[in-house]
Amino acid sequence: MSDIIQLLPDHVANQIAAGEVVQRPASIVKELLENAIDAEATKIELILRDAGKNLIQVVDDGKGMSETDARMAFERHATSKIRGTEDIFKIITKGFRGEALASIAAVSQVELRTKQKAAAIGTNIYIEGGVFQFQDPVQTAEGSNFLVKNLFYNVPARRKFLKNNNVEFRHVIDEFQRVALAHEGLEFSLFHDDEAVFRLRKGSLMQRIVDVFGRKLQPQLIPIKEDIIWCKLQGFVAKPEGAKKTRGEQFLFVNGRYFKSAYFNKAVQEAFDGLLMPGYVPTFFLYLDLDPGKIDVNIHPQKTEVKFEDEHLIFALLRSTIKRSLGIYNVAPSLDFERDPELDSMMNTSPSKSNGGVLRMPEIIVDKDYNPFLEEREVFNQGEIQNLTEMYHTNITAEPSKINLFEDEDFDEDLMRLPNGYWLFNKGDRTLMLDLGRMHRLMVSENSKPTKRSAPGSHALLFSLEYHMNEIENTKYKSIKKYLPELGFEISVAHESVLRIDAVPEGLKETQVMKFLENLFEILEYKTEEEFMQFYQNQWGKLQSKSRFDFIYKKDAEQLIKDFTALGFPEFLPNGKRCFFEVPFNDFKNKF
Repeated sequence: MSDIIQLLPDHVANQIAAGEVVQRPASIVKELLENAIDAEATKIELILRDAGKNLIQVVDDGKGMSETDARMAFERHATSKIRGTEDIFKIITKGFRGEALASIAAVSQVELRTKQKAAAIGTNIYIEGGVFQFQDPVQTAEGSNFLVKNLFYNVPARRKFLKNNNVEFRHVIDEFQRVALAHEGLEFSLFHDDEAVFRLRKGSLMQRIVDVFGRKLQPQLIPIKEDIIWCKLQGFVAKPEGAKKTRGEQFLFVNGRYFKSAYFNKAVQEAFDGLLMPGYVPTFFLYLDLDPGKIDVNIHPQKTEVKFEDEHLIFALLRSTIKRSLGIYNVAPSLDFERDPELDSMMNTSPSKSNGGVLRMPEIIVDKDYNPFLEEREVFNQGEIQNLTEMYHTNITAEPSKINLFEDEDFDEDLMRLPNGYWLFNKGDRTLMLDLGRMHRLMVSENSKPTKRSAPGSHALLFSLEYHMNEIENTKYKSIKKYLPELGFEISVAHESVLRIDAVPEGLKETQVMKFLENLFEILEYKTEEEFMQFYQNQWGKLQSKSRFDFIYKKDAEQLIKDFTALGFPEFLPNGKRCFFEVPFNDFKNKF
């Protein structure tokens, strides 16, 4: 019987390895930008065509490569960044595995022009599908110029899984921002299809954040700083009004490297406890600096996950420092925001030498359900509320009941507002728990949808408003500006990236304009006009609707219930969330 195990050809092995390194254009962008930083560049340009599918070009003014190094850089497991096994456990550079360029070249057409600063002439290398084509001397600028063309041209099965240009460009932007935010002392530029998207000058960390995300973010930023023996923490968190429902502007860095950590995100979230509306997450830019030997960045192919030796102490450091800063800047009560003395003791010694004591973080007890506007008759026993909630979750999967409470015109009802914002509504022998916020949202959605065919009127502003766009929003505005006049907006570009707003749709308050536009710019691009209109309608409905906490007075609740009845008292929102449920009072017999 013949042998069946064989070594794979190099080009096949490279294509398989490329699957870990190169998933989409953004993967290549990350690797090339990090290589430029490791090459000690001070100025880096990223140039794209078709969101990187047809061209990714990175030009830097770094130290460049010799003729031999330029050729060796495309070999697998070839790197200048580690020499022995011990180096893996104290990584200080960005890339270190030595597989990136070999993997990129295996699935694209790659050209490199590079020259060292002391060299009279540079080197030009061309590789196609992992196969070396030629290497020639060339006159070129100092540094390196990588051109990656026609990604996955030789692996069509992989290329067809790429998303449309808008989605892929969003991923590129994400990687570009992460690298740029970690290196505010370097200049970065991004061009897409011959249009400048970013031109970032070197400066302070605050300046870099503002240049990336826009001037309107600056007043919201609160500085965070702590310097202890074994760890440094700096950065910014946004005030509660800068919080969002989507996890967008949340950035963690360690030793200049972006990473993801649900555990540390939780530390930040806990620091904002009691300050954010339910469902909102804080905006933050936090930078850790500690001994490279205390972290392991080699646990994820994209190096976005980092293992920390003493992550529970860093969790405590993040939560405590942010809480204290929120107190100092009068965002939250400053009482109890000083660190626990025991925490100080552990923080000011090496973690490995700590006594392993239990950290006791200061806590603030807030009655989130307290409402001073409640009438005495509306007070409801908290234990009964808990019982109602438990029974609700028990019966949530039951067959939805048919609600037909208002067959007659008699509207003699019994209403009680609970401390948590919900209402109890009694009619005959049935009692419902109502979420008036959701009911109002459904009313707005059904009765006040702005559409292109039934656009709201327009009213002129007494004084024009100015909206300062960041580069992403500038790109976004160009894609949707043709729809805005038909919806009641009168907007023009005043200068550079500043919009002048002279008129807005009827029903849009002047104080709501900026937030509304910001929400429209939330998505980078819409595929179709219908998608834009659907998102616009959704944002309009949210803007006009109230939360259940806005309904304080009984007369407002009564009117909403009457209006909601005209819709047939629907039980669910379009997204499947309930507007109400029936309280199974018969089940209370089992509680006594």
